[in-house]
Amino acid sequence: MNFATSISFVAAGVCLGLAVVSLALKRAARPWWFFSLGMLLLSADAALGGLSLAYPLSDQIATWQKLRLIGVSLLPGTWLVFSLCYARGNYREFLRQWRMVLVLAYVLPAGAALGFSAFLVKDVLYDPPTEKLFVVLGWPGKLINLVLLTGSVLILVNMERTFRTAVGIMRWRIKYFVLGTSLLFGAKLYVSSQVLLYSGIHSALAHVNAAAILVGGLLIAYSLVRTRLGDSEIYPSQKVLQHSVTVILAGVYLIGVGILADLTSVWGGDPAFPLKAFLLMLVVAGLGVVVLSDRIQQKIKLFISRNFRRPVHDYRTVWSAFTERTGALLDQTELCRAVVRVISETFELLSVTVWVAGEHGKGLTLGASSSLADDAVEAVALPPDQVEELLRILRQRTAPFDIDRCQEQAIEPLKRLNPDHFGKGGNRVCVPLLSGGEVVGLITVADRVNGLQFSVEDLDLLKCIGEQIAGSLRNIQLSRRLVQNKELQAFQTMSAFFVHDLKNTASTLSLMLQNLAVHFGDPEFREDCLRGLSRSVGHLNDLLKRLTQLRQELDLAKTETDLNELTAQVLNDLEGAGTLSLVRDFQPLPKVLADPEQLRKVITNLLLNARDAVKEDGQIRVSTVCGHGSVLLMVSDDGCGMSPEFMRRSLFKPFQTTKKTGLGIGMFHSKAIVEAHQGRIEVESQPGQGTTFRVHLPAPGEQRLPDHG
Repeated sequence: MNFATSISFVAAGVCLGLAVVSLALKRAARPWWFFSLGMLLLSADAALGGLSLAYPLSDQIATWQKLRLIGVSLLPGTWLVFSLCYARGNYREFLRQWRMVLVLAYVLPAGAALGFSAFLVKDVLYDPPTEKLFVVLGWPGKLINLVLLTGSVLILVNMERTFRTAVGIMRWRIKYFVLGTSLLFGAKLYVSSQVLLYSGIHSALAHVNAAAILVGGLLIAYSLVRTRLGDSEIYPSQKVLQHSVTVILAGVYLIGVGILADLTSVWGGDPAFPLKAFLLMLVVAGLGVVVLSDRIQQKIKLFISRNFRRPVHDYRTVWSAFTERTGALLDQTELCRAVVRVISETFELLSVTVWVAGEHGKGLTLGASSSLADDAVEAVALPPDQVEELLRILRQRTAPFDIDRCQEQAIEPLKRLNPDHFGKGGNRVCVPLLSGGEVVGLITVADRVNGLQFSVEDLDLLKCIGEQIAGSLRNIQLSRRLVQNKELQAFQTMSAFFVHDLKNTASTLSLMLQNLAVHFGDPEFREDCLRGLSRSVGHLNDLLKRLTQLRQELDLAKTETDLNELTAQVLNDLEGAGTLSLVRDFQPLPKVLADPEQLRKVITNLLLNARDAVKEDGQIRVSTVCGHGSVLLMVSDDGCGMSPEFMRRSLFKPFQTTKKTGLGIGMFHSKAIVEAHQGRIEVESQPGQGTTFRVHLPAPGEQRLPDHG
């Protein structure tokens, strides 16, 4: 067994290891199932190719090659699915958009491989003096390679789109993974084009394929170790890919190979043609690296600036791009994402994070970030008192400032909001977002490519961008408030009509119940009628109550309330009404000053939502604890969970619900009740893993108990 053959088996082992590790550590994430399957297929590809090279005189080569082609037939569809999912927070939208392409990517090659397996390989040729092996393919084998060539281009296009959409730390996290995948399918593009050109598989192509699988697998493994299998969330546009570097480079390569093949045939053939085609592919790939490399682009820009005295920033271009990307955006999340991308690209920054201040300066929420994923936000969250002090200090600042050089104690929390990921990325800068004298948010930037310091020119441009962003955020917040007021006004008008009609209906039904005595002698009629009428009256009165809640101002009748006792009463009522698997964990609590009837509505709503979310074998956990000046009620379930997008945009807004029969006012009303008690409500949820609601109520200072959590 020579060195080139050994590479095939080593590559198979690396891919098999990646498949097992990813399946073990990422089994909860379904997109990674396709990665594991794709790695298993590549492992089989390399292993069967290695067997053919190790035993070229064996009669089993045709069988090995047929099995290899059957495995390869599943590669385009499997990796195309993964390329549409990898690192994308909105991958389900892409899967729906590409569903027909995915079906064809599976059906065409797999149908040819399984339905016409006898015609996959026509002949196997071996020349002992030169030790060259050539496998002649039939039309099903050529079709598989044609689909593989097309699929490789689509996979590379999707990986390029993911990489180009990512900015900052997100790009740093996925860089080597994208590079490894690009190497794998760049080699597949080369090999399949050569197979189609010569109608067969040359042993030299098998060596190239094995080497690419080995190096690509090692790059992917390095990426997973480097990021500690951390997830990234990128939101590419669903528009058709335009100006794709992958498509352009693939076209240049295929046209170049075609011209080279024509010239070779005119000149009488060239034994070194495969090597020349491979070198052409390497040149094209190198050009792609240059085009997509932030570091190389920055060095080119600095070279032009130093030698031709050109300003570092073309302000007209920067401002045109900024207004084009952000001017028409009316959604706060989309605006923050666009801002992060513009700032990251303009200043070559890896870490850009936009934090948005809540109404009346209460709290900070993540708008968008190139370095922090949603699951990392909680780790850097600040306590309310630190947020309030920080916003007070920022009101006094109108220009970007260096976080690391500030001596004020109140500025220290900014370092937590903007972690130093590399230590060599230069200074960290905060850009306050002020509008009308109020802080609407802030931007933290760091980790500049090559660790360049911010110049006066950079800070001036950041200030101008910050002022524009602050005005845009303020307008979005005011517009959103106006829309909500109009929605509530419209709903109030609508509910008034509902209340009037439903009251009449309830009165009619009540009269029917009163007149039931006329037919009281008929037991069957009496039983059916009473049951139906009672159910209808109860339903109508309940609907009336829920609709009326939004029309009334909260009028709290506060008394000293035992939250444990109140929660136990609600649980007892629910347990008597149905089958629930409930776990209670009540800690000693001081009595809180609250309206028990209003709190009962909150607890009931949380428990009903949990009951609707869990499956038959699910579990709901209700617990209470006291500490840090507040009484805490937690309701957890292991049900279907909610997406981050729904929680961020819709959960606590009226008329937004995931239930088919819901009105979408339960959580909106619960939040209003909790806030009327000077408390707050928090939520944690993951799709498929469950949800936890936390209700914080202020505890009397003189009765505060030790912290149990």
